[in-house]
Amino acid sequence: MNQVGNLLLLPGDGIGPEVMGEVERVIGWLGDRQGMKFECERDLVGGSALDAHGLPLAESTLGLAKAADAVVFGAVGGPQYDANPFHLKPEQGLLQLRKELDLFANLRPAMVFPALAEASSLKKELVEGLDILILRELTGGVYFGEPRGIETLPDGTKRAVDTQVYTTPEIRRIAAVGFELAKKRRNHVTSVEKANVMHTGVLWREEVTKLHAEAFQDVELAHMYADNCAMQLVRRPKQFDVIVTDNLFGDLLSDAAAMLTGSLGMLPSASLGAPDQAGRRKALYEPVHGSAPDIAGQGKANPLAMLLSFAMTLRYSFDLGLEADRLEKAIASVLDQGYRTPDIMQPGMREVSTTAMGQAVLDILDASLG
Repeated sequence: MNQVGNLLLLPGDGIGPEVMGEVERVIGWLGDRQGMKFECERDLVGGSALDAHGLPLAESTLGLAKAADAVVFGAVGGPQYDANPFHLKPEQGLLQLRKELDLFANLRPAMVFPALAEASSLKKELVEGLDILILRELTGGVYFGEPRGIETLPDGTKRAVDTQVYTTPEIRRIAAVGFELAKKRRNHVTSVEKANVMHTGVLWREEVTKLHAEAFQDVELAHMYADNCAMQLVRRPKQFDVIVTDNLFGDLLSDAAAMLTGSLGMLPSASLGAPDQAGRRKALYEPVHGSAPDIAGQGKANPLAMLLSFAMTLRYSFDLGLEADRLEKAIASVLDQGYRTPDIMQPGMREVSTTAMGQAVLDILDASLG
């Protein structure tokens, strides 16, 4: 059996363990049917880590993440943690992983499978064939800038401060990833900021323009203000190929793009670090959807975003493009055959459980081998 690499699986909270279970079944299938062995470790993050260790991410878990070839992440959060102080929120486990692994590039595809074009909130003709990649800078900007916090003023009122900060190296490295990705797609980058009202936007536009002139003149580049980009995503989304933007705008625009596809349960993501001397990047892969505690344990969760995230793992961390394509085609085929979890259920389709959806993908994978 061919040893491929080692994975750290962090299912997290809510529906996270259920959808991660379907990834583990695909990992098992790759070993049994294709002789590809992954060494897998499983650990806690988010609320489950808070319950066990009093922290959203234990030091031992962070050590495992740093040693792994890739981290596959489920979801975190739950209403029982809403009153926790900021540093003990389940989501801090994910933010810490991103920061400690220096995962600066967040890839959020927004693709519409043909079988789900009718499920979009937009007209079918606007989204049919949609294939956008939003590249969000993940370790800088307003989520990490200093100073930040809430202070009490002399008159008893309060003031909250969050600081938007970007440097030349931070902007250039995320833009470079965007240009490289565009070369493998339709060769078009839209750089998004608010250069009309924000100094960070001015610097962002300057640095992206310089990098384009220096090294990527063969890629078409356009600039767009973030508010206009949000409008254009709803007005004419297929005009975009790769959108590269900062942390805050990327957070907002990627969720807007997500709903063009009809369901958050269908969208994967990847967070990548800088390549090391061997060309390997630290990486974390996760579905876009949350922990959905209201349906946890009921077999209603859609595992397809988690499986698509694992397809990205195969593609970007292990250079297994053929296997990634096989898995993505199996998912498309399952949808074409009418299998639906409740979140994407349509009239005349067959509603199935989390495990039944996973099994249908495995059956098609089996069939693909002949």
